[in-house]
Amino acid sequence: MDYKTLNNIIKKHQSETLGLPNNRKYAIIIPLIEKDGELQIVFEVRSKYMRRQPGEVCFPGGKVDQDDLNTSETAVRELCEELGVSEGQVNNVEYLGLLVTPFRLSVSAYTGFITIGSYEGFQPNPLEVDSIFTVPLSFFLENKPEVHYIDVEIKPDDNFPYDDIPNGESYEVQKVQYEEHFYYYEDYVIWGLTARILNDFIAIIKGDRT
Repeated sequence: MDYKTLNNIIKKHQSETLGLPNNRKYAIIIPLIEKDGELQIVFEVRSKYMRRQPGEVCFPGGKVDQDDLNTSETAVRELCEELGVSEGQVNNVEYLGLLVTPFRLSVSAYTGFITIGSYEGFQPNPLEVDSIFTVPLSFFLENKPEVHYIDVEIKPDDNFPYDDIPNGESYEVQKVQYEEHFYYYEDYVIWGLTARILNDFIAIIKGDRT
C-alpha cells in the first residue's frame, strides 16, 4: 500500500462527538515515513524526565493550547517540537477521529506523512523523548493485538439526587469492561491510549470502520 491509497481511505473517514465541554482536550498524530521501501510508523519512548508515564511508548502529541487555531495545529506543533522536524516536512495531515476516555480526556487523532531525507534526520527533544523507533505499517496489518479488559464502574457521589430518578438508590449502577490492546514488536510494548488509537487506525485502513 502506498501513501496515496492510504490517504484516500482516511479522507473518506469522518467522526464527531458531542457533549464533552469539560473534558481535557489533547491532540496526537500518527507520523508516517517511507523507510526501506515501505511505509513505517514512527513511535516515541517517553523521556524519564516526564511527570506522566515516563518510559512508555506513544505518538507525538499534547494538550491543546489556547493559541492553537484547531487540534490539527496542536498535533503538528507537538510533532515538530518532539521530533525536531519543521512544519514544512509534515504533509497530508488528515483527521482520524476523536477518542474519549473514561478519565475525561478528549483526544483528537491525526495522521501525517513526514518528508525526511533519512531516519537520522530526526532530532528528538531529550526532555520529552528518550528515543524513537519505527514499525512497518504492514506489521500491524498482519498482526492483531492482544486484548485484555479493565472494569470501569460508574459510582454516583454522596450528594447524588436519588430521589429525583426512578428506583432511587436501587437504580442499577453501570459497570463496563474497558478494552486494553497490547502490541508487541521486538522489545517494545505498545498499549494504552496509543494502542487504542493505533487499533482504530488499522481498522480504518482495512475497511472495518468507515
